Amino acid sequence: MQRRDLLKTLALAGVASAFGVRVNAESMSPDTKVEGFSFIFFTDTHIQPELRAADGCRMCFSQFTGIPADFVMCGGDLVYDALGVDGTRAHLLWDMYKEIAASIHLPIHYTIGNHDVFGVLTKSGISPSDPEYGKKAFEDRYGPTHYSFDHKGWHFVVLDSIGVQTDRTWTGEVGDAQIAWLKTDLEKTGKHTPVLVVTHIPLVTGAVNYVARQEWLKRTPNIGNLVNTLMVTDATEVIDVLLGYNVRGVLQGHTHINEEIVFRNLRFSTSGAVCGDWWKGPRAGTAEGYSIVTLGVDGSMRREYRNYGFCASV
Repeated sequence: MQRRDLLKTLALAGVASAFGVRVNAESMSPDTKVEGFSFIFFTDTHIQPELRAADGCRMCFSQFTGIPADFVMCGGDLVYDALGVDGTRAHLLWDMYKEIAASIHLPIHYTIGNHDVFGVLTKSGISPSDPEYGKKAFEDRYGPTHYSFDHKGWHFVVLDSIGVQTDRTWTGEVGDAQIAWLKTDLEKTGKHTPVLVVTHIPLVTGAVNYVARQEWLKRTPNIGNLVNTLMVTDATEVIDVLLGYNVRGVLQGHTHINEEIVFRNLRFSTSGAVCGDWWKGPRAGTAEGYSIVTLGVDGSMRREYRNYGFCASV
């Protein structure tokens, strides 16, 4: 059996995949006090009334109880979907997520996903003057769309990678204002503190190659537009900032494909989705799941991807 086939088989069978890549491992300052701990990273729940999505999310979240974790990090796309629906449907989805996520008895840090942005597509019928339009609905429920925090000597940076355009479309984009904020935030943090970055849309991914063989991509008339929604268009500028600091990893979602990439000595870890292929089974060989991230006192990062056992009915 070839290695790629073996990996695919393991993912489909729900066997945990562990990644312990060490990159950017220069020694930290003796004054840097770092503790080891674990946290849970889940992304792309895409909660909806259809396709047993609520059952799947409950099944996934129930496993968090037995995991020794300090907190939970959500990588975005909580619901499916707020972009192109009216207020009644959007509120139904937000209420579903709130009810199901109440079972998570750990602090949750949120990342905004493209499907969490309200009413941007014109088919939604929502006016830009609506008080919840765009990212306001997310901010009202989950807080700022980009922010940072410290935990046990580690610095976490959560980016907003959704660029809402004037023509009421969206792309993967961090933007000049947020990049300026990132520079300031990391300057305050310093070059020795270990940093972990979280973004919904990947800065670096091989997903374009993985999905290029699929029929839906072959039918896409403008592949450039598709690529602009699969990855961050100004990733080069963001990465240039990160390279100046002790960044130990970038956690990503959006593609629903579990992967590890080391680029320019930075590690980019994309977790598979709780919903798999939008609740229709595995996505390009990645079964429905979530990640456990373990950080070491030496600045190491280990990620284990777990399939929680959901079986799609379609």
